[in-house]
Amino acid sequence: MLKELVTESRGVRSFRQKRMPEETLRELVGVARLCPAAMNLQPLKYHLITEPEECRRLLAITHWAGSLSIKLPPAGHEPVAYIVVCHDTSIAPEKPIFMIDVGIVSQTLMLAARERGLGGCIIGSASEENIRQTLALPAGIVPKLILALGVPDEQIRLVDAKDGEVRYYRDENNVHYVPKRPIEELLV
Repeated sequence: MLKELVTESRGVRSFRQKRMPEETLRELVGVARLCPAAMNLQPLKYHLITEPEECRRLLAITHWAGSLSIKLPPAGHEPVAYIVVCHDTSIAPEKPIFMIDVGIVSQTLMLAARERGLGGCIIGSASEENIRQTLALPAGIVPKLILALGVPDEQIRLVDAKDGEVRYYRDENNVHYVPKRPIEELLV
């Protein structure tokens, strides 16, 4: 069951335009708050976005799928919600160890979203300062990752990587392919 969730939890870049209630995002954060945390300090906070205008402003400062030569998300298929994972420096100073927490909660949020029939994309391509200004985050709340969310509106397939080629691509039908290295290449 977990393997299926992980397999289905791909970086979605096209969404149906079905509004998402903030309560759904709160439920996802309710799962993420149970994750392990370095020294159990739990310095992560979450900025929830469901209002269309705030979604548009955040989308405008992000960059998607830079290795593809098409604009993503396509017009009319933008995310309908976001969770911005932030670090609260009033709880703990920023240290590399806390980025592990960011990764753990981000993957957990995506798996929890997938379990509910949602999809998303973890975005690290916007600068902290642009995010802070766009969202008017208070001092001491440092944005780390953006999770774009919604109901998926695209096909994504995992395929075996060949000859070390792991660059994702789309075919003529706009199916998104994600090459994954075989397990033999992963074991040391």
